[in-house]
Amino acid sequence: MKKLLPILFLLISSISYGQDLAVLPLREQAKVIDTWLEDRIDNLLPQLMTETGIDMWVVISREYNEDPVIRTMLPATWMAARRRTILVMYQPSPNAAVETYAVARYDVGKSFKRAWNPEEQPDQWDALMKLIASKIPKKIGLNFAKDYGHADGLTHNEYGVFMDYLPENLQKNVVSAQTLAVRWIETRTPSEMATYRHIQEIAHQIVQEGLSSAVITPGVTTTDDVVWWYREKIKELKLDTWFHPSVDIQRADADSEASKRSFASRPSDATIMPGDLLHIDFGITYLRLNTDTQEMAYVLKPGETEVPAYLQKAFEVGNRLQDILTSNYVAGKTGNEILKASRIQMQSEGINGSIYTHPLGFYGHSAGPTIGMWDNQGDTPGAGDFPLHASTGYAIELNAVVHVKEWNKDVRIMLEEGAYFDGEKVTYYNGRQKKLVAIPRTSEYLGN
Repeated sequence: MKKLLPILFLLISSISYGQDLAVLPLREQAKVIDTWLEDRIDNLLPQLMTETGIDMWVVISREYNEDPVIRTMLPATWMAARRRTILVMYQPSPNAAVETYAVARYDVGKSFKRAWNPEEQPDQWDALMKLIASKIPKKIGLNFAKDYGHADGLTHNEYGVFMDYLPENLQKNVVSAQTLAVRWIETRTPSEMATYRHIQEIAHQIVQEGLSSAVITPGVTTTDDVVWWYREKIKELKLDTWFHPSVDIQRADADSEASKRSFASRPSDATIMPGDLLHIDFGITYLRLNTDTQEMAYVLKPGETEVPAYLQKAFEVGNRLQDILTSNYVAGKTGNEILKASRIQMQSEGINGSIYTHPLGFYGHSAGPTIGMWDNQGDTPGAGDFPLHASTGYAIELNAVVHVKEWNKDVRIMLEEGAYFDGEKVTYYNGRQKKLVAIPRTSEYLGN
């Protein structure tokens, strides 16, 4: 932990609402990523290998066909594996430090030193087998998995070659590393968590700028205009995203059926008008961590100075559903159990809603317990059976359908916020939306 760098953020952009955005230059981002990686290997990996009983983890990846796990282990300046990159992690005894090797032509960052000299031993696979045989591992974990694509990165060819070379007496020791891979991907370290709130704050401020008069001119701006503004803003700030944003509209118009739109299709482009209820789905990637945020805003009609109370009341039903869900986060419960308990409570309170919450971290839809799917509110076999662990992050994602008599129709309140489970309670990284945002923001010195 002593090696962790202080994060000295440089202010490079300011926006109209809230504090300045602080994003590190790319060189400093790389330093943070590499320092976090060393910390994870030194302090987290021994714990996880002991927990899962795998004393040797072999991760094999070919250039531009990256195993999802190896992408989290490469140094910041590596955009891909090089040729065939093989990482070997060996724990000689429970809770001991993990020995790390790169059976590759190059060192892989600071942690994985080269353990193969092609000039002396041209056969990379033979070099790998000699390393494995020298350790005599009891369980050799490989990344093949039934329930998680994140843990299923070993290709058919590489598995076949590995098993052809592996001595027969060791073949019975090969096991799936699914649980180890999921635990590695899902677990957040103290150093990562110290910064996650800031990452979410950046995402919140970008969302708020997009849902403002700085971007939206009612009667002129379209939802696609806003979507592409978000994409440009992300690039401008030296950030990345893991999905294309979306902006959609619900309105009182009897012909509008937006609240019934299937999530299987993107919303159509539409001009934003006064009286519209807007919904944004947006995420950024920064320092290899991801956000996933859905918020809502209302475009004030002429004469209005605040969001109508009936819409705010509908919005609060979504907040209540969030509370129900997070109150059922109990360490050791599976995603399916959390979903079932939440839905029973939701229905007992007369809430019509859907829950589709997922892990969040190195991937936007990350590894860990799945808690419902938008198209399946029952059990999710496999990923839904995975238990909840401490020190893990989630996108608390759901919707509540509320009948609004003033519109004579249902309104769908769609919310999503990043949050952390510490083993006892859920804490939102940077708070959650509690009130509908007004466009334009009201000014105290103006009045009718």
